[in-house]
Amino acid sequence: MDIKRRITRFWKLLGPGLVTGASDDDPSGIATYSQAGAGFGLSTLWTSLIAFPLMAAIQKMCARIGLVTKQGLTGTLKKHYPKPLLYLMLLFSFPAIIMNIGADIAGMGAVGNLLFPSIDQSYFSVFFTILLIGLIVYLPYTQIASILKYLCIVMLVYFVVPFLYKQDLKEILIATFIPKIEFTKEYIAILVGILGTTISPYLFFWQASVEVEEMNVHKKLLVNKRIINEMEQDVDFGMTFSGFVMYFIILTTGTVLYNSGIHQIDTVEQAASALKPLAGDLAYLLFAIGIIGTGLIAIPVLSGSLSYIFTETFGWEQGLNKRFHEAKGFYSIIAFSLLVGLSLNYIGISPIDALIYTAILYGMTAPVLIAIILHISNNKEIMGENTNSRLSNALGLAALLIMTFAAGALLYLEFVA
Repeated sequence: MDIKRRITRFWKLLGPGLVTGASDDDPSGIATYSQAGAGFGLSTLWTSLIAFPLMAAIQKMCARIGLVTKQGLTGTLKKHYPKPLLYLMLLFSFPAIIMNIGADIAGMGAVGNLLFPSIDQSYFSVFFTILLIGLIVYLPYTQIASILKYLCIVMLVYFVVPFLYKQDLKEILIATFIPKIEFTKEYIAILVGILGTTISPYLFFWQASVEVEEMNVHKKLLVNKRIINEMEQDVDFGMTFSGFVMYFIILTTGTVLYNSGIHQIDTVEQAASALKPLAGDLAYLLFAIGIIGTGLIAIPVLSGSLSYIFTETFGWEQGLNKRFHEAKGFYSIIAFSLLVGLSLNYIGISPIDALIYTAILYGMTAPVLIAIILHISNNKEIMGENTNSRLSNALGLAALLIMTFAAGALLYLEFVA
């Protein structure tokens, strides 16, 4: 009974951090991990160990900023930094998030068509778009948060899929703990892609703003050590969960597809289809269901983060805890972003192109945002006693350097090499 009570208490403690971690493994992220596994086998497994502490450190900084300042990252930028910097972030964030939404909707639609071939994928894309708009606008924040939290359980399927196929444990352990780097354009490109999809700028904005939502809902007026510690446990668990999902998707595609000679995977539906004859119907079905589940988690986070950015920039009413008539601009931006994302599939922008463009825009904004987040997190005038520890600064600096290198490499590979 005591164990059950502890588990129940821990589950209640989980919230924004878990949802953020799960949304990080969206359908476009799954496509990137599948490309890594199919193209290079297990040689990128080690990246999950590197990405986890960097992701967790940055997200905890963003969450702490939200808790302490009682406003989102955009609001803090607006108050303490030059306006041109804020508008530049807005300029880059809008197209990147829209294209990410479009790629995710297309992926969900394509997988829906795989599961039910008699129904065209465009119908599924429209269905998921309307469903998400309706749920986000109609339901109050507490119910949205609860639904997103329980949807995370769907992602446990990725922990099962690799073991439906015979695995070489020794090979897996070596690939996990001994980094193998190939100095080729293709390998560097996939490393950059993995970093770009795990340390994504839209999550910075979401994390800070949704922590404010949580404080408002639970009427937490003062930030104390207990609240900070609970937030850190939530974020650590969410990022660990995200890292494991990433790890097991690379493991699945890096053994099942790579060992069977399938090295080119461009979309999530290709990955799911390729698994069917090799790992069996169950593996294929679980992989496909997981893609739809991750899309249902990620798209509200993507559209919500964009709406927080806009409404905080222009001082509009905002919040998922408000009804539509109380925050019409906030919900209109969410609906608009989903509809524009859906439309990308009908104007000639393929999901693969959307992923490439998104990676470039994220890659260009992430280093600047990480530098700003580090600066805010060490500013005692803003953060008071809740400034960064030495470990947080070390991890944040590592993330800044790695993402700066990744951005440079991405631009070089895309436009020079």
